[in-house]
Amino acid sequence: MGTGTNDSLPAPMVIAIDGPAGAGKSTVGRALATRLGLAYLDTGAQFRAVGVAALHGGISFDDDRACADLAKSFEATDDGHVWVEGIDYTSLIRTPEAGQAASKVAVIPSVRTNLAERQRAWATAHGGGVIEGRDIGSVVFPDAVLKLYITASAEVRGARRSAETGEHVDEVIASIRERDHRDKNRDAAPLTATSDSVRVDTSDRPVNDIVEEILHLLKERT
Repeated sequence: MGTGTNDSLPAPMVIAIDGPAGAGKSTVGRALATRLGLAYLDTGAQFRAVGVAALHGGISFDDDRACADLAKSFEATDDGHVWVEGIDYTSLIRTPEAGQAASKVAVIPSVRTNLAERQRAWATAHGGGVIEGRDIGSVVFPDAVLKLYITASAEVRGARRSAETGEHVDEVIASIRERDHRDKNRDAAPLTATSDSVRVDTSDRPVNDIVEEILHLLKERT
């Protein structure tokens, strides 16, 4: 992980963003981080990197110990590059296969524990930041200054992903629903909206409007 800090923050200030695949977490998170001058962390990239490494290494997703070892070797830089066991998987983590692989390694408690420790260390090193994933507000940073649960309908998310990948929209929607079910029903840190999180639906809203709403919420809380 990088070691930069934000000297303007007296203590780590974390804005936690959770939500299902394709809801717009990364788009909103990056825009919000830019507006606030904070660092941004996409924890999904970490699980994708470990999942892709397992695929390329011929490691079964049922082999908890081997997958955990991959997570222990994970490295990243602030410019978005990710390595597992010294191999750069940056160009492969945005494929549909990587997304499915990520949700499979994400059910392994030891993988989640290792990556959560890295996420907390990253926040300390950067003086906080905008951090997005599936269990950021519920598990990794339960004391985040603001918790957001960003969502959208499966149809909207499927259309977005189809436009990006060229896959048939019906197949993408089916894949998204399958991943939603797996993420919400896993034993280890399931995807959920905490009681103190703010639910934001991005289905028919421009990013700028969403960011302005979040900035207003943040101003009220700080």
